[in-house]
Amino acid sequence: MRIHWCGTGLSSRPGLRRLIGAGYPVAVWNLPVEAAREAVGDVSEDIRAMDPGALEAALRPGDIVISMLPSEMHDPLAAHCVAAGAHFISSSYLTPAMRALDGAARETGVVILGEVGLDPGIDHLMAHDLVAAYRDSPAYHAQNVISFTSYCGGLPKVANAFRYKFSWSPLGVLKALQSPACSIRDFVELRVARPWDAVADYTAPLPQPERFEVYPNRDSLPFIAEYRFDPGWTIRDFTRGTLRLNGWSEAWADVFATLESDPDADELKTLSDDLWSRYPLGKDEADRVVLCVALKAERAGQSVWHKTWVLDAAGDIRGSAMARLVSGTVSLAAEAVMDREIPVGVHAAPHDPRIVKRWLEWVRGQVQHMRLVDHR
Repeated sequence: MRIHWCGTGLSSRPGLRRLIGAGYPVAVWNLPVEAAREAVGDVSEDIRAMDPGALEAALRPGDIVISMLPSEMHDPLAAHCVAAGAHFISSSYLTPAMRALDGAARETGVVILGEVGLDPGIDHLMAHDLVAAYRDSPAYHAQNVISFTSYCGGLPKVANAFRYKFSWSPLGVLKALQSPACSIRDFVELRVARPWDAVADYTAPLPQPERFEVYPNRDSLPFIAEYRFDPGWTIRDFTRGTLRLNGWSEAWADVFATLESDPDADELKTLSDDLWSRYPLGKDEADRVVLCVALKAERAGQSVWHKTWVLDAAGDIRGSAMARLVSGTVSLAAEAVMDREIPVGVHAAPHDPRIVKRWLEWVRGQVQHMRLVDHR
């Protein structure tokens, strides 16, 4: 079994180096190949140019492909893996096309594992942990009213006037802002065409409580089943969203105005390039990640169970916070596939309590602050 790690950008390096350092057989693929040598040439000699068809020709049954490439490349690569009898792992969201590979993956005996980065990824683990703990608690009752929120944000450690800095091309952020969002608020589905129209204040339960702005991200509703909520539960709120520094929506007013004009691809690329030139995260500048996942149960208007997982991480000598948490979790996923802990077929981040506990303990060692807050 060989691990084929594809893509050596800044978000890839800590997890990639972790697997190489642990002695696993890792082939490193990138284009240009010189960038891969710069990233891991000091610890790996198996560095290959990702020329068209080269990876597909190298795959053998039982190999693992890890894609840290642009998201539009994941679907065809996952399909190639199934055809070759190789497993596939990505930190990105599972697409409909990837989910459609489930039957073929089961027949071939391979794993397609997505959503094993930070968000999505670590947030899923925290959600699974909260739901399992609530089910096992004396407070559990089928008639309780449930509220769930999950907010994650990559931030500059030192705030700037724009309230944000980019560690890679802004194009992904801009496209995400163009995507409609759906959540549940006060028992009703909330659908917004522009996520910034639903910005709300949020105070994170950090050791020193800190105020942020949050907004819904994508469609939250499929995750009600993913997190194993019972179909009969009454849900007051359910939101998976993005967290930004306080003042972000005001600082981004001009960006929103451009997005509201429905820019074409060239105009969006021009905006992305402009933002990238003006607000890059410096090479030696520390980033920050804040993640808060909360589950609350109420009965007769009174809180009977309410806990929040809180994570606060900053870039340090080990690399950026974002890179450690995204690629590091991906590397854990590779080990889990090698150890046959993940069943064949298409899956998001695991919900097995043993894996969840082990992965969260690893995450704890990667961050400056992480705790489970009991609000009662």
